[in-house]
Amino acid sequence: MKRLLLATVLVIATIAGLWWPVYRATRPRFTYVIVHGAYGGGWGFHQLDDLMTADGQKVYRPTLTGQGEKYHLAGPNVDLNTHIQDIVNMILFEDLHDVVLVGHSYGGMVITGVIDRIPERIKYVIYLDAVVPEDGENEYTAGNGALKHPNSKPDANGLLGGALLKSKAKLPHDEPEPAGAFSTPISLKNQQVARAIPTTYILYVPAGKPITSAKFYAFYQRAIARGWKTGIFTSDHNAQWTHTRELADLLEKIP
Repeated sequence: MKRLLLATVLVIATIAGLWWPVYRATRPRFTYVIVHGAYGGGWGFHQLDDLMTADGQKVYRPTLTGQGEKYHLAGPNVDLNTHIQDIVNMILFEDLHDVVLVGHSYGGMVITGVIDRIPERIKYVIYLDAVVPEDGENEYTAGNGALKHPNSKPDANGLLGGALLKSKAKLPHDEPEPAGAFSTPISLKNQQVARAIPTTYILYVPAGKPITSAKFYAFYQRAIARGWKTGIFTSDHNAQWTHTRELADLLEKIP
């Protein structure tokens, strides 16, 4: 009876030109954990969170140690393993299950480690214009050095990128990245189990640019080679700011 009623409502809404708002209101609900990229923080996905939460989704957007509001914790002791543990601990302490785990940019390094450590908590994985490392690779070596890092020399505090970041008086804003985040190789122990989890890779390609020019194209190719679902999203690297509604709709359609 419920299915018949929903089908009837959708038919009426389609005729009235209101199909998409009705679908958005009736689509399945999931628990999303979104992991930000280098220099950023959970703050960068605030608007995306608002839209998805309004659609009935449950969204977590934790900030990695040494970034965003946790910038005061940055230092030479912070590395990729710290960031992986940040997300593992959040999922465990929030007692989350059937998680849709999303990683953007450097966040791909992090979620790869999370999937490997607690695969039983993950329902679906989405890489958004992100690094997809093999065992033993780090941010610099992943994809045969596909990403170029002009700011690869840490300062006296063990941080990267400070000289390249624009000075901003108003918060929130990007912060330097702990050097260990990029230099630490990832160690994967449960690859067979982790790779059995359904995964989608979304490559961001700026409007009018060829797909091969995309910065993360090498990882898109790696995703294809692994047999993952893939897609192209027309955007710059920070779709969470420039195409927020479209990205929210995409994330809610994938699982």
